[in-house]
Amino acid sequence: MKAILTALAFAVLAAVSSAHAQGPTVMPLHEEPQPLADLVFADESGEPRSLEDWRGKVVLLNVWATWCAPCRAEMPTLARLQQRLGGEGFEVVALSVDRAGAGAVRKFFDEIGVSLPVFIDQDGAAIRSLGLFGLPATLLIGPDGNELARLAGPAEWDAPEMVSFLEGIIERELDQTGEPK
Repeated sequence: MKAILTALAFAVLAAVSSAHAQGPTVMPLHEEPQPLADLVFADESGEPRSLEDWRGKVVLLNVWATWCAPCRAEMPTLARLQQRLGGEGFEVVALSVDRAGAGAVRKFFDEIGVSLPVFIDQDGAAIRSLGLFGLPATLLIGPDGNELARLAGPAEWDAPEMVSFLEGIIERELDQTGEPK
């Protein structure tokens, strides 16, 4: 079993390294939207949150940790993406799995000048319920709460290709009034 997991880890790392070396990529869309398990986590003040809080929006859910170097590197690009596209129809939700808690995440955000809200999943439920195998992992979620796409590994979220891709998804998923189609 350990050999299989090791081989899988190397395959994922090779794919991520190859994709990262080629520059930014867009997220591969699923042929059909996939249902997501209920996911409960906390905001910075400890209040419970869930993906239902963003129902009606396209959500880019990034699962990450402060101890993950690629996660740390992509966080400013996620913040810039939120500044550019965030609003009534789109939201970046950066969900940290740091066991050190929300304070560690806030300290990191303050150090690098990122103004994203702090969301924390200290018990690792997100990794288990979403079936993630590494960090960072990012899910694109439609306004109906179903998963549209998934990307394992880091990305340059504010790259022109990615922004254009996400704008197309937002336009496809929401009508002119910002309501789900």
